[in-house]
Amino acid sequence: MLIVMRHGAAEDEVDRVVATIEEMGYQARPMPGKQRTTVGLVGNDGRVDGSRLAALPGVQEIIHVTKPYKQVSREWQPEPTVVRLPGGLTVGGDEVVVMAGPCSVESERQILAAARAVREAGATVLRAGAFKPRSSPYAFQGLGRAGLELLARAREDTGLLIVTEAMDAEGLDQVVEVADIVQIGARNMQNYSLLKHAGRCGKPVLLKRGLSATIQELLLSAEYLLAEGHRQVILCERGIRSFDQATRNLFDLSAVPVVHGLSHLPIVADPSHGTGHRDMVIPMARAAVAAGADGLLIEVHPHPDRALSDGAQSLFPDQFERLMKEVRLIAEAIGRRVAEPAAART
Repeated sequence: MLIVMRHGAAEDEVDRVVATIEEMGYQARPMPGKQRTTVGLVGNDGRVDGSRLAALPGVQEIIHVTKPYKQVSREWQPEPTVVRLPGGLTVGGDEVVVMAGPCSVESERQILAAARAVREAGATVLRAGAFKPRSSPYAFQGLGRAGLELLARAREDTGLLIVTEAMDAEGLDQVVEVADIVQIGARNMQNYSLLKHAGRCGKPVLLKRGLSATIQELLLSAEYLLAEGHRQVILCERGIRSFDQATRNLFDLSAVPVVHGLSHLPIVADPSHGTGHRDMVIPMARAAVAAGADGLLIEVHPHPDRALSDGAQSLFPDQFERLMKEVRLIAEAIGRRVAEPAAART
């Protein structure tokens, strides 16, 4: 980190910057120049609060030489992280993991029908929300604990692993009892107290990109999880807000190769939320696999026209079956393979 002083900054102002850096536990290296002085902060471990230095008299700007995130970066760990799930399933290796199911758990009949359909087509993880954050307080909010019990029933019936969202610390403790992967949704990407709690939960965490978050902000949120000692983290690109109303969100597929270049963490793609339109999900899912996504999150409902949430972006089971056939071909073309259900792996 470089602290650039204003032109004509007094000697005592430079000395104060040096003293503050040393108080913070780091080394300071003043570098006088013809026009201005720059102070280098040596030993930045990612915990430096630059705003403390920016507020000092005589400081013009702070220049970050290294990334503000540390443990999620390729500089910290060059080799990719492979998240290991029960049954030998991995995220971040050669396999492309498909997580599919309805937006929310609505009933036992609905979730079992969805689980059986996606399992038959080749998905390995069942996605569905027991707790649902909704923009409107009057919209369906999920079944809560009853929904988690139904997800456990679906796993028992099909052998699929479970990924489902936790909205707060209390709910997270309930989700951990059932889920194989804990999802932190887009609206909670910067809920730092929840991230800290999730970083201690002991289960793999799927962290979705926030509605208006930059990639750096996504990686900084992931840093909260790793700072708690958690290593089994999966990132998710699910689209960000845009001025264009043609799709629900702007599905930023460039985030996949960008994240792979910056971070060792795996990243999956959610074309259902990314587009918001059923007829766009299949082509964008194909594109995501081609771009190098480590997995897909796909909304599938037995009867999308009756869905209590996100029916317009949910695939019919036969559409999902077609999607699975197509992404297998794409994965093979780039030297990967779509992960198979547990029974097919043995």
